[in-house]
Amino acid sequence: MARYYDVHPKNPQQRTISGVVESIRSGALVAYPTDSCYALGCQLGNRDGIGRIRAIRDLDERHHFTLVCRDFAQLGQLVQIDKDVFRAIKAATPGGYTFILPATKEVPRQLLHPKKKTVGVRIPDHVVTQALLAELGEPLLSSTLLLPGEEEPLTQGWEIKERLDHVVDAVLDSGDCGTEPTTVVDFSGDEPEIVRRGTGDPERFE
Repeated sequence: MARYYDVHPKNPQQRTISGVVESIRSGALVAYPTDSCYALGCQLGNRDGIGRIRAIRDLDERHHFTLVCRDFAQLGQLVQIDKDVFRAIKAATPGGYTFILPATKEVPRQLLHPKKKTVGVRIPDHVVTQALLAELGEPLLSSTLLLPGEEEPLTQGWEIKERLDHVVDAVLDSGDCGTEPTTVVDFSGDEPEIVRRGTGDPERFE
């Protein structure tokens, strides 16, 4: 059964955050809130967690996982960014965007797109997510909590606990954080490409 944590959305309890991060370091797969939907998350090198996310969401090998970063210092270790792209991303974060970029050698191979060798990265604007990342001290491997065959992600912590009780290890509930996922911008080609329109305003990249 998944552990259920009721987390304050503005002032997350440090003891709770520390407990969740300890479980993540021990291999847990958690459902947690972000500034655009709930997400599934685990530690970067957690092969079992990656497999469980793929199974829960019925994902194939071409799916872009997202590495959720606390700041640009973390993001810069994971992807290759030139000056123009850096400025564009910097102006749009933190916020509701995911950026697809060529990965560095710091990213495990199983997370990369098999042909492009790219990965998704983002810096969220959510107090609870930032508290988790600060305590963890490294990026969190994530994927939107959108179940197969459903059009919208789950938005209520209690429902996530009820439906995923035996496939995740913990659920962090800080209230409704919406159903709209991030806007995804692919910077791996010659020009930025809007892959998905979501919470972030796509016009700045068009």
